[in-house]
Amino acid sequence: MATNITMSLPEVKKYDIIKQVINKELNGSQAAGLLNLTTRQIRRLKKKVDKRGIKALIHGNRGKPGNRRLPAKERKRIAGLIKQKYPDFGPTLAAEKLTELDKIERSRGAVRSIMIAEKIWQPKSKKKETHREWRQRKASKGELIQYDGSYEHWFEDRGGEICLLASIDDANSEVRARFDEHEGVEPTFSFWRDYIERFGKPNAIYVDKFSTYSMNHKLAKENPDTLTQFERAMTELNVGIIHAHSPQAKGRVEKLFGTLQDRLIKELRLAGISTIKEANEFLERVFLPKFNARFMVEPRSRANLHKKLNEQEKKKLDSIFSRQYRKVVMNDFTVSHKKHCYQLEKIQPVTICKQDRVTVEERLDRTIQFRLRGKYLNYRLLPEKPKKISDAKNSLQWVIPKSTAHIPPVNHPWRQTANLEYLKKLTKVSK
Repeated sequence: MATNITMSLPEVKKYDIIKQVINKELNGSQAAGLLNLTTRQIRRLKKKVDKRGIKALIHGNRGKPGNRRLPAKERKRIAGLIKQKYPDFGPTLAAEKLTELDKIERSRGAVRSIMIAEKIWQPKSKKKETHREWRQRKASKGELIQYDGSYEHWFEDRGGEICLLASIDDANSEVRARFDEHEGVEPTFSFWRDYIERFGKPNAIYVDKFSTYSMNHKLAKENPDTLTQFERAMTELNVGIIHAHSPQAKGRVEKLFGTLQDRLIKELRLAGISTIKEANEFLERVFLPKFNARFMVEPRSRANLHKKLNEQEKKKLDSIFSRQYRKVVMNDFTVSHKKHCYQLEKIQPVTICKQDRVTVEERLDRTIQFRLRGKYLNYRLLPEKPKKISDAKNSLQWVIPKSTAHIPPVNHPWRQTANLEYLKKLTKVSK
């Protein structure tokens, strides 16, 4: 059965020019210039077209299976494995897992073509994007760290929605990550304390305008000295904070979460992990070493701008990574904080006066410290104040009881006299 083969426009153009050479309308040099070929190639094409016609310009393998095409049996086996074990994987990750777990080494392109042919995966259509300027990576490691959190069902139906906190170095794409319940102050403090103790202080951190990182209240924005707990901690460590005005501005960490939401969810599924503790151990020991080995790039500079903590900073870490509040010392030398009352002791390392403003530190280990002029104060927690009676039964005693005085009936003589007096007044007014 004959197979129809469609020619491309360049091939049609080539055929027309060769026909003109055969008909002596053009010479070999002119044809060679038009087709960007040599005169020797023109002579060969002329002989082929003379002998076989237009088919001489069509490649002999067009329309036939490629010599490197996978055997149908192997294609069927690969498709079956993907449908069974990796139905929602992309071609890249599926190819990696076939190599790692099933010992089938095939290129991403081969796996991609099988997945498209079997309708397991379809390429996404490109959306029209607004124009944005390309920004070159920072030159040195530690110069700029992009940081954010992503809420997702990371354990799928094996657990609820949790948050993945992640940082990526702008220079070499090195990733650090950990799971937590939310993106609040304590998880963020825990993340950065561990980061700084292990790798040192980065030059700057790039974050969005989430409430943990930025004061979003209108009045707070008008006062540049108003800082969040995170900004205050980074200021004490002399680490710069940069706020992104759009998700695209910190596109490297946004793209990272897109990759992790595809890869990490599936890796956690294959490992059978469904708790935060197990997931963090898996990240540290298994996933991140392999992920960084695959996706990290070589920075333009060999310099590492992470700065190691000095001894004074190491001693102050508990204080720096704590929630801090300013409270007033009352006349009886007590301090109220979150419904609790604390008595400052008589013997102190620093002189305390009434109306002094002390700093209250809520530390990550759940302890409370009071600080004044760089010194930590001695205190004790006072007993709770007596609670007000609030139950409905006892609260009735404060309600004025309804009067029990006798109310005369409508036909009582007293009421009759009052009605007559009222009618007389109406008559006088009407006259």
